[in-house]
Amino acid sequence: MMNPFALSFLIMLAFVLAELLILKWVRKTPVPWKDVIFNLNSGHILMWVFRGVEVAAFALLLRHVNLHIVDQWPVAVQWVFAFFAWDLCFYWMHRLHHKIPLLWAVHVVHHQGEHFNLSLGVRNSWYSSLTNFPFIAILAVLGVPLEIFLVVSSLHYTVQLYNHNALVNKSGILDKFMVTPSHHRVHHGTDKRYINRNFGGTLLLWDRLFGSFQPELDGVEMRYGVKGMTPTHNPLLASNGKLFTWLRARFPHWQSRGTFEVPELFIGIGGVILFGLVIYYVNHEAALAGAQQAILFALIFGGTLALGGLSDARRWGAIAWVAIALAMPILYLGWYGARDAWGMVFLAALLAHGLDGARRLWWPAAAGTRA
Repeated sequence: MMNPFALSFLIMLAFVLAELLILKWVRKTPVPWKDVIFNLNSGHILMWVFRGVEVAAFALLLRHVNLHIVDQWPVAVQWVFAFFAWDLCFYWMHRLHHKIPLLWAVHVVHHQGEHFNLSLGVRNSWYSSLTNFPFIAILAVLGVPLEIFLVVSSLHYTVQLYNHNALVNKSGILDKFMVTPSHHRVHHGTDKRYINRNFGGTLLLWDRLFGSFQPELDGVEMRYGVKGMTPTHNPLLASNGKLFTWLRARFPHWQSRGTFEVPELFIGIGGVILFGLVIYYVNHEAALAGAQQAILFALIFGGTLALGGLSDARRWGAIAWVAIALAMPILYLGWYGARDAWGMVFLAALLAHGLDGARRLWWPAAAGTRA
């Protein structure tokens, strides 16, 4: 049976792919596969670790510096307080991530996405859970129980995923009191009237209260991204490049050596397979031995970097992707044999994709690929 975290990832992936298909078939919008795959794999496998660190740190504060204020209230009041308090903490966390250079160096990854769709909702820096924690730590100090914190934060993140969908123009009465796609498009827009507006996560209350609300304007062309920044599909560079700039250090330029191009759909298929393996990893993490868990984690993480390099048309990305896609099924069979049906499906797909990548890499004329 699939655990709740893996199930939530699977449902999210299903919604992301369904939205892309609807946009393609109904609105004739081409699928920006490179952008979508970066969004999905920008940090999920590493963020899974740091989210665990965030939860562990919250539990540690509850144990040692809990003032036992909230947990003495009636349970219903605890839930209501946590719902509003978490959203208020998110508002100030988000607003200060736009104001403080170090925090912006982390958050900018989310804003570099140039296409507004559901996948943008999961585009984040590797370090987002770490820089978010100081803003929600107060909830632990006040005594918000861990289980309430987990449920409330998950609920708010679900709403925020909805806020990034490209299918809904206006949300009716919800536009009056909630952050909806219309309001969040403003937050991502590059028009000067939209910059540093609409920081809320779920409720409009905080933007209205603190003077940062801006409704979507008719006749204003909506463009996304970050002006003055060249986007990259390499999560290593995206999550660390701006931090290096803040530290006044030069990020290594090894990623610019050697070019190799493949069709975007090839990257899209590889990225979906890899994200499927992320779901598999999350669902089976507890059953994996230490070394097995570490190696599978390293291969999936390496796959995200390889796909990023491939998306940036780098030959090293193609070589690394082929190596990982061919090595992972062999290692899996060595550990378990053909016992897990879903694991075999994913790994067979990965193997086939790796073989196709090898064909494109070493026999480009036969594959119809320009190298």
